[in-house]
Amino acid sequence: MSATLKTTPKALGILAGGGAMPISVAEAARRDGRHVHIVALDGVASDEVENFSHTWIKFGEIGKAIKALKREGCEEMVIVGGVRRPKVAEVRLDLGGIVNLPSLLGWTIGGDNSALSGIVGFFESKGFEVLGAHDVDPGLLAEEGPLGRHRPRKQDEQDIEIACRVIGALGALDVGQAAVVAREYVLAVEAAEGTDRMLERCKELNHWWGRRRTSRSGVLVKCAKPGQERRVDLPAVGPETVRRAAEAGLAGIGVAAGDVLIVEKSKLVEEADKAGLFVVGIRMAGPDDAQI
Repeated sequence: MSATLKTTPKALGILAGGGAMPISVAEAARRDGRHVHIVALDGVASDEVENFSHTWIKFGEIGKAIKALKREGCEEMVIVGGVRRPKVAEVRLDLGGIVNLPSLLGWTIGGDNSALSGIVGFFESKGFEVLGAHDVDPGLLAEEGPLGRHRPRKQDEQDIEIACRVIGALGALDVGQAAVVAREYVLAVEAAEGTDRMLERCKELNHWWGRRRTSRSGVLVKCAKPGQERRVDLPAVGPETVRRAAEAGLAGIGVAAGDVLIVEKSKLVEEADKAGLFVVGIRMAGPDDAQI
């Protein structure tokens, strides 16, 4: 009678930026019985990382990060969380950073996709297997259909289709993962400022464009860019996205099913229902189309 051998799950390293996503990934990995070690960017990552085995680093402390991950036996890692490009004065190069300076400088050239692809390649060259957050917790991915009580109207569906086409067209140039369309009029496209600041811009634009309206109008759509590095740069929406969309007077949010991460789903649904916004996963049927 042969005994069933149980394999120990691989330790997981998490290079954590800001927001709730790194914590969600860590909790999912811990539920699967993995040892988790978080390498957290000081001043960016949430203090909740201290509930896990962790190492704080500053921008440029590459050697410290690699040493911590290898010390903890992390063969696999996830790079997740919001990170802005640091100012030169914020960078503190350690020996590992100095040795790898040519690679670090290369990350500053070009758009986000080229930079993130470079980061993935760098850590792979150091012997780590880089996973996506959704590889650790598939439940983070948006599913097709509505979340919460509210549903898009016909006008909203038309706006969603236009926004998808805009993102698809500009995505080839590595421009943004989001667009806002109201009454078939493109109000904004996400660029280097990110979704939150884009929505801030939409407040006055949407109120001016629809100043006579008495109900919410317009949609925020988020989906991955063509050819995007999906392991580290999938777009995400969460409760804060819903709050900002509501402040901008939008009717709802459309996200590409299977291509967008949902942060704190229960809180997101609660916020959307309270604000009267819809959140819907859309099926991307082709380069110029989207279906609800």
